[in-house]
Amino acid sequence: MLNPMRPLATAAATVATVLALTAGANAQTQAYPTQPVRFLVAFAPAGPADIIGRIVGLKLQQLWNQSVVIENRGGAGGNIAAVQVARGQPDGYNVLVSTSAFAVNPSLYKNPGYAGETDFKVAGLAATTPNLIVAAPDLGPKTLKDVIALSKTKSLTFGSAGTGTTPHLSAERVFRFLAKVDIPHAPFTGAGPALNAVMGGHVPIASVAMPAATELVKAGKVVPLAVTSPKRVEALPDVPTVGEAGLEEVDDATWVALFVPAKTPQAVIDKINTDLNTVLKDPDVKEQFARIGFSAMGGSQADAERFVKAEIAKWGDVVNRIGLKID
Repeated sequence: MLNPMRPLATAAATVATVLALTAGANAQTQAYPTQPVRFLVAFAPAGPADIIGRIVGLKLQQLWNQSVVIENRGGAGGNIAAVQVARGQPDGYNVLVSTSAFAVNPSLYKNPGYAGETDFKVAGLAATTPNLIVAAPDLGPKTLKDVIALSKTKSLTFGSAGTGTTPHLSAERVFRFLAKVDIPHAPFTGAGPALNAVMGGHVPIASVAMPAATELVKAGKVVPLAVTSPKRVEALPDVPTVGEAGLEEVDDATWVALFVPAKTPQAVIDKINTDLNTVLKDPDVKEQFARIGFSAMGGSQADAERFVKAEIAKWGDVVNRIGLKID
């Protein structure tokens, strides 16, 4: 004989299970973090990822009342740290701090060691800064338009922090695709060496993330030609945009974001995202960012996912058009 109470009992059990799972997720969100959180920075100290990671990490540490440990794992364009986090425990205690290189590497490297869109979730977008094209003071031209004109009669090269970095790709876009001039690339091991080469007369031009050159511009040690943003930036208000040089406007940036393994519980990812957004609204954080030429980003985790996905497609197109590939 059928038990008329069985459907009700089954429904009640289902509701109880859903409530238990929801309560468990909420408890996990509220509890996180219960131990130190490790930020694996994908690049060496003093670079954009390191600087932003330390500023944000300190504020999160204060908010969480838990230590945020910064560990620099540079190498292979950010891939070494990414692989380590991708293979780590998906519990929110190992967070990758990387830059726009994360969006470039899937198309730049034949085998980066991970799949950016399936092995990771973007926990949040931290900061962004445009790239900046500068020239040596003794080169002569003081504008991007004049440098482009000079390149048609004189052999020039431009330096960058390395092959496949967004400053490198920005300059390729500006010179090769928009201005249609041939200015070969000279890769260096970082923005500092590239700028030193310009100041030392070894290369006439460099393209770097803006914070690396801001103080040098203010000191007159390099000549700012253009920022790769649609509008002028507060840190260097006298520097024109690429569009003001008579070319198509570009919107190329070096950004910093927090990533976690894809299987990290959504409740934990949401917690990181919410608290990151809280930190980014802190006036002290905004002031620190502005001082070095960065702007806070923020937004929902879904917004962050869409942004990085679009960046992967955008930079993949540039890499493929140039024909770059690293084994």
